[in-house]
Amino acid sequence: MGAILAVVSQKGGVGKTTTAINLASALARGGRKTLLVDVDPQGAVRHGVGLMGTEQPAGLSDVLAGTHELQDVVLGTPLPWLRVLLAGSVSDDVEHSTYSRQVAESPKLGELFDRARARGYLVIVDTPPGLGAVTRRVLAHSQHVIVPLQCEPLALQTTTQILRAVRQAAATNPALVLDGILLTMLEAGNAVSERVAAYVREQLPPELLLDVAIPRTMSSIDAFAAGQPVVLHSPNDPAALAYLRLAELLEPRLR
Repeated sequence: MGAILAVVSQKGGVGKTTTAINLASALARGGRKTLLVDVDPQGAVRHGVGLMGTEQPAGLSDVLAGTHELQDVVLGTPLPWLRVLLAGSVSDDVEHSTYSRQVAESPKLGELFDRARARGYLVIVDTPPGLGAVTRRVLAHSQHVIVPLQCEPLALQTTTQILRAVRQAAATNPALVLDGILLTMLEAGNAVSERVAAYVREQLPPELLLDVAIPRTMSSIDAFAAGQPVVLHSPNDPAALAYLRLAELLEPRLR
């Protein structure tokens, strides 16, 4: 039986999608059968895995709308053990309310997760920023969750809100476990960034903080622009090594 891991954050721009992409790729690179699912209607996973073309590929939103079958929209990647389910045509819409309602009300998302788990997939889910209906629905079906936390001064304020939401989700989904908070975008030599990281480590209980931090590097930025996970684009880059370490830490728990 596989498992569902949600990557959630209160705000955008904290490395959430980059973390989902690289964690999924690192686990698949190590031989774990992995499915990366983009439920964020912004659809950024498509950029990071190099599936940018002239047309928007069908994906989750199209399955929920009943216009496509799941087996027709799950896509392969250069990694044999990694498959991807993109957000789909919702990414071209200005208004996402219909999609959010479909996710919140349709049984199809839960059925999708159950089907993937039954086939032995570890499912990594990139959720929208914030605590809306889509994120809450994903948490209701997940067994694991990690919270990327950018090393910037306002980080702890938003983290409190996310941790409260995870606790609320766990109250109705006892299978849900917070695997930890992940420090991201740590800039070596930047006094503010390093001070925030030190403060977080002092203030949070050790069991809440994952024992790895993701540095901000030019290679990770270049990799996303090139449509590749940094763990494949520049495997010896410090950010890539950090993501590989994260996969190593989490993999035994994701059973």
